[in-house]
Order: sequence, then C-alpha cells, then structure tokens
Amino acid sequence: MSQEFETLSENAKKAHLETVARRALPRWGYAGDAPLTLLNISENATYRLDRSSGEPPLILRVHRTGYHSRRGVMSELAWMKALTDEADVMTPQAIPADDGEMIQIIQTPAMAESRMVVMFNFIEGKEPDETALLAPFRRLGAIAARMHIHARDWQRPADFERLLWDYEHSLGEQGNWGRWQDGLGLDAPALAVLSELDRLLQRRLEAFGKSRERFGLIHADLRLANLLEVAGDTRVIDFDDCGEGWFLYDVATALSFMEDREDVAELIAAWVDGYRTVAPLSAEEVAEIPTFLMLRRLLIVAWIGSHADTDLARELGPAFSAGSVTLARRYIARFGP
Repeated sequence: MSQEFETLSENAKKAHLETVARRALPRWGYAGDAPLTLLNISENATYRLDRSSGEPPLILRVHRTGYHSRRGVMSELAWMKALTDEADVMTPQAIPADDGEMIQIIQTPAMAESRMVVMFNFIEGKEPDETALLAPFRRLGAIAARMHIHARDWQRPADFERLLWDYEHSLGEQGNWGRWQDGLGLDAPALAVLSELDRLLQRRLEAFGKSRERFGLIHADLRLANLLEVAGDTRVIDFDDCGEGWFLYDVATALSFMEDREDVAELIAAWVDGYRTVAPLSAEEVAEIPTFLMLRRLLIVAWIGSHADTDLARELGPAFSAGSVTLARRYIARFGP
C-alpha cells in the first residue's frame, strides 16, 4: 500500500482513487468526465461507467498498490476467461484498452505510486436474498464443484501467479491479511481463546492434508456479495483473492459473516447437495467443513485489524471479534483435545 496514500483522510482517499479512475478512462476511449459511480472500496475501488450510447454499463476496477503484481492480475483474468469458456461459469471478462492491453498502469508521481486499472463487461444479476438461501446455496455448491474440477485439470499459463492460502499465508507470520492478533477489541481472555483455536486449526489442517483432490485453485471469496443471480442462474464476480487453497474454503467464504445463523447446518447441507450433483465429496471432507468456517472467521478478524479504516471494518468492529470468540469456544469444545 502506498505510504503517502495511507496518510490521507477517508474523503481524500476516495477523491484520489476517482482521479485515477478518470485518468484511466481515455485509455478505453471514454472521456475523463464520463458518468462514473463508486460501487465499492475494499482491496480495490470499483466503479460503474454509464455510457451515453445507451449500451450496458461497464465496470472499472482500480487496484490497491502492493497486493498483486501485474502477472498476478493477468493470471486472475486468464482463469476468469477459462471458467467462462470451458466450465460454464459466467464471470466478468476484461476488456482490452485501445492499445490492446488488459491492464493499464496509471502513474501518480506526486504520491510516488502507480495503480493497475482494469475494465470489465457488466453482468446482470442481483445478490441472493439472505432470507431464502437454500436454493442459491445448492446452485453455489454445483458451481463451486465445476470450478474445482476445472482448476484441477486446467493447463495454466506458464507465468501463472496467485496468492497462497495455506496455513502459513492465512494465519501464520506470512498472513496475506496481517495478524489476527491485531484484530479489534481483543483483550487477554479473547486472545487466549483464539490462540487455542489457531493451534487446533493448524493441527487439523495438517492432518487433512493438501492432496490434489483437496487443495488447488479456488475463488477464495464466494460470499453473497460476489454472486449475481438471474432466473435461477448464478454468476460469479470478484476473483481478486483467488489463489491456491483448500477447496472446502470456498464453502466457508460463502458463509462469511453468517456463521452464527441458526440455519448454518441447513445451508452447508444444501451446498454439499449441490456440489455432489457435479463431483464427489466424502463424508470425511464434509465433517471437516467447520474447520474451514473457523479458518475463514479468524482470517476476517485479521482483515478487520489490517483494514480498520474501511467502511466494512468499521461496521463489523470489535463485535465481530467477540462473536468469533464465542464461535471458537464452541469449535474447541467439539474438536479440541
């Protein structure tokens, strides 16, 4: 992350990111003052570009600095295209700029930074309704299975590069999202419980193993906000976190921020049912899903701590840490020594 960018106020950060987006627009032949609407700021800033021609809008993504290399982003785009072309999984497709390049580099010398910018086609759809999730979770399970089958057999580009989501790069010293110990509102008793959870997760993940059937290329953020549904068809967006991880981590991400719902068991069962319509999933693997739910939960505790200035982190705050401790105690009671 750009050090100078980090010193800006929240409003100044948003203003800067919009400036980068507007300076990128002419690379695709659009005026810098074209109608641009901010959709989301998390790792990246995402905008909707409305076109005066009446054609469907486009999506412009301004990358944060330091999270991915150019090769990493090209690898993401390559898998998204392959999933759409080869696995019947609809994803947004990158649109080449006027120079033929998918990724445009926008320099800001005054802040000693450069940012990658990518334009995508717009995909219709709405986020699944949280009050009626059984059918969407069955569809999501089937889609996840198609993605995992494709990932196992896909011939990747020679220079393919993505994040690693093993234990060390999730909860260890090389964690992609920082240290969970730096989460918000963690006092000594909470740290003790989550430390016990961390040790237990590490042991169980090592025992579960990383065979080709269990560990490979995953989306790594299949939460509801990254799913679009139209007439019973589910589309998948935002592959920014995709990388090498456990396939079952994808079901855990689908339940992000919902791990304490009363119907979690039913949602997991629906996902598993959908998955098994496409690919096998053993009873042993299904029994380990709670481990991946807690892995994801602890990862988000880390993310909140390292992204405390984002709207989502402020919304979740210390309450998310407290809820994680409650869930950790239940998991330890069930799976601990």
